[in-house]
Amino acid sequence: MYLNCHTYYSLRYGTFSEVELLELAKSKHIKTIALTDINNTSACLNFIQQSKKYNIKPIVGIDFRNGAKQKFVGLAKNNRGFQQLNAYLSQLLHTKNTASHDAPHFDDAFIIYPFENVLQQKKQVFKANEFIGVSVEELKKLPFSKYNTYTDKLVIQQQVTIRNKRDFNAHRLLRAIDNNTLLSKLPKTEECEMTDVMYSKHELTKIFQDSPHIISNTEHLLDSCSIDFSFGKQRISQNQKVFLNTSEADYNRLQKLCDDNIHNRYSNPDEKVKARLQTELATIKKMDFVSYFLINHDIVSYSKKNGYIHVGRGSGANSIVAYIIGITDVDPIELDLYFERFINPFRASPPDFDIDFSWKDRDDVTQYIFNRFENTALLATYNTFKYRAVVRELGKVFGLPKEEIDKLSKGNLPINQIDEIGQLVLKYGKLIEGFPNYVSVHSAGILILDKPIHNYSATFLPPKGYPTVQFDMIIAEDVGIFKFDILGQRGLAKIKDTLQIIAKNRPELPPIDIHDLPRFKNDKKINNLLKSGGAIGAYYVESPAMRGLMIKLQTQDYLGLVAASSIIRPGVSGSGMKEEFIKRHRFPEFRKNAHPVLLEIMPDTYGVMVYQEDVLKVAHQFAGLTLGEADVLRRGMSGKFRSREEFLAVEQKFISNCKNKGYSDKLINEVWNQIKSFAGYAFAKGHSASYAVESYQSLFLKCYFPIEFMVAVLNNGGGFYSTEQYLHEAKMQGATIKLPCINYSDHANRVMDKGIYLGFGYLKNLEKLVVQRLLTERQLHGYYTSLEDFIDRITISIEQLSILIRIGCFRFTEKSKTELMWHAIFKLNATKSSNKQPKLFKPKHKHFELPVLEVSALESAYDEMELLGFPLCGYFDLVDEPLENDITSDNMGNYVNKEVVIYGNLVNTRHNKTSQGKLMRLSTFVDKHGKYFDAVHFTEVVHKYPIHGLGVYKCLGVITKKHGFCSMIISKSRKVRIKPNPRAVD
Repeated sequence: MYLNCHTYYSLRYGTFSEVELLELAKSKHIKTIALTDINNTSACLNFIQQSKKYNIKPIVGIDFRNGAKQKFVGLAKNNRGFQQLNAYLSQLLHTKNTASHDAPHFDDAFIIYPFENVLQQKKQVFKANEFIGVSVEELKKLPFSKYNTYTDKLVIQQQVTIRNKRDFNAHRLLRAIDNNTLLSKLPKTEECEMTDVMYSKHELTKIFQDSPHIISNTEHLLDSCSIDFSFGKQRISQNQKVFLNTSEADYNRLQKLCDDNIHNRYSNPDEKVKARLQTELATIKKMDFVSYFLINHDIVSYSKKNGYIHVGRGSGANSIVAYIIGITDVDPIELDLYFERFINPFRASPPDFDIDFSWKDRDDVTQYIFNRFENTALLATYNTFKYRAVVRELGKVFGLPKEEIDKLSKGNLPINQIDEIGQLVLKYGKLIEGFPNYVSVHSAGILILDKPIHNYSATFLPPKGYPTVQFDMIIAEDVGIFKFDILGQRGLAKIKDTLQIIAKNRPELPPIDIHDLPRFKNDKKINNLLKSGGAIGAYYVESPAMRGLMIKLQTQDYLGLVAASSIIRPGVSGSGMKEEFIKRHRFPEFRKNAHPVLLEIMPDTYGVMVYQEDVLKVAHQFAGLTLGEADVLRRGMSGKFRSREEFLAVEQKFISNCKNKGYSDKLINEVWNQIKSFAGYAFAKGHSASYAVESYQSLFLKCYFPIEFMVAVLNNGGGFYSTEQYLHEAKMQGATIKLPCINYSDHANRVMDKGIYLGFGYLKNLEKLVVQRLLTERQLHGYYTSLEDFIDRITISIEQLSILIRIGCFRFTEKSKTELMWHAIFKLNATKSSNKQPKLFKPKHKHFELPVLEVSALESAYDEMELLGFPLCGYFDLVDEPLENDITSDNMGNYVNKEVVIYGNLVNTRHNKTSQGKLMRLSTFVDKHGKYFDAVHFTEVVHKYPIHGLGVYKCLGVITKKHGFCSMIISKSRKVRIKPNPRAVD
């Protein structure tokens, strides 16, 4: 009886979820209900899926509105009607047009016009599929209208948006937020009615008892609608089913690709390789994943043709087929990758392939996919109201002053200090928290489907212009839609740019094969960078935590790096197993701590669970769960799982099976807690191995082409550290850092010999147009010969020219910056012409004799701090007090458990929590010789001795040493005074 129901996916309008709508319908004894969110289909698929649990017949449609003004409601008669409605809404959303008064013709959808609209428009003619919707309130007006005679066109349209007064209040607040207005000024036209609630079937029948034809029309319309999708275990894949023309042709293509490429990966494939390959091919064919592999291969092949570098990761990296045909660079035989993590008979979804490209190349790859495949769209994600943000929004809606909103949003005010309005803000903040705020784009997911996208959802156009569905990855997988993950990252751009810089600056060298991984893995120099913590700039292994871990592990091979990439993750780390792994790795006597069964299952990691597939192994081999049950555990930890009940049932079976096997309660709890600690954080081993491949590629370039590599790092936005720190690292690698030069610098950094010319892009206040102008002029007409020559050729203001002079761009003239500034002012004032055209004849410049105007190195350092953000000389050269009784990073090991002083230039600092939840600060410094050291402020000193930005700090503390890695526990620290700006005015 309900044709027009909303959920909170009627964004900033509805007040409850699609599941709560079904619960409401069940409580009111309603057997059929239509979900019609406003210009949105986000909830439709899950509404259909969940309706079976409530024994309710689902109908889906769309409430077409212009703003809050309802135009008409469309109800899908069937799946084709749903597609037609989705296509029409998508057209409106793509073109940003508004819905017309009259709906277009739909062969397979019903249209309901609200009674009030029909009255206003005096609509006379209705198509066979069009009806007039009458609400409970409007029923009183009907007898006084000529439409009372349209007996075959009248249906019940009792809108459902709220359940009670609290919902109505929340609805009004959402509408005020949406309209960016005070609640007191919210127009009534922007709100629903207080009566937009659900009545029981008995109540509704009683209200309309004098109009039985309206009831029968409504029931007939509902009976005429049905929608069907398969979900869960009954689902079938909706992805593009064949890559070529037939499934047989697809399989033949995949088999041929393997045959053609196997010798590129295995020069002499043994029986183990051949058996694994045949097992995988048979399983891929049986589970109908052939086209999925071929599509990924096609995408990767396109990227290779265009010279793009990629990394294939995810669970698909466990596949020998993916390795042989070039989707990944991870050898599952070398790493003994668990086949069942990649595919098992209980896994209905295809393996994940997360394919990374350079952030510069990703857009082109995405465009190729949309051009190459027909039914393609981006996947959505929901941005929800966060508590603090919604409290701020509600504070504005209630008209509270900013100071009060700030206090409320921090959430630590005692209740007796909060007035009535403040308490309302907090009350409704809690209610609205978690509601969807707007639909956004998934960071990587692309859908390539067998049927038109609008079969499943309407689409909208985000700024990049690709159609995007209105549902997220969880419901997508539930209905059998599996995304292709195409990601962009800067690490690959660094590799590609380094290769281009080397090719340009060192043309005498042969081309570098960046995929020669066997060579990189066995290079002692590269491996020494890992174990010595020298991986600054290398993707995924440069952070202080990762560098410290590799020193503790003495990581010096590929397999060690794969393990390190996983145990750094919060799951392993937080459970205490990171520490146990380090001990067992470094000191074999600790390996006896492992339970014999666990050690047998995971010999490579000494009986410690490190990877996602370790959970599968332990659940299957240790606890005796089936592979299907083990996969429930894995999915439950991944954050992509919907059924909490199923997960809890598997947990109970895990514990029960372990007890039946005779394991002690202590061991069972220990193993189960390790499994739980993985939640949301564990990596598949192939995933870690893929990261390790990229790390080795970066480390090869860092090792043999350090200057080119560091320039590529800087030109791609850096990484974990600041620009200043990467320049410091380049200096440590032998580079000479040169300030921007009007003749040699570009917008980005540039390598010349062993010199790095900083790019104009670092000059914060220098206009892009000025940079474009000076670079274009230089390219067309050659280097600038003097300041006068520059002024003659470039239209520039004195403010912009002063930036170039103060940073030293004209130092080739061998005149001081002060002298150049005087000349610039004279010459620009003398030629105040606004004519932008090139001069036919160069003007004669007057030359003034100026006294010697020197500029000190200290003045230049302050110019650099202002214009670049840091001094090129480094902060140690600016220290204005003696550095006394200190040690350096190199000899920390000689002072273990002793209190010493180290002066450190701050590199990076961040807060963290202790295991007791107390605040601590972790910092990385470089000493006066440029070597790194790490320090920690524990809770008792973290506030007493704060860090105040970049600069040199005097650190007093005790040296600790763990597994060969030294750090300092700080007891006191202070920022060291630097020399004052000589031009500063007191």
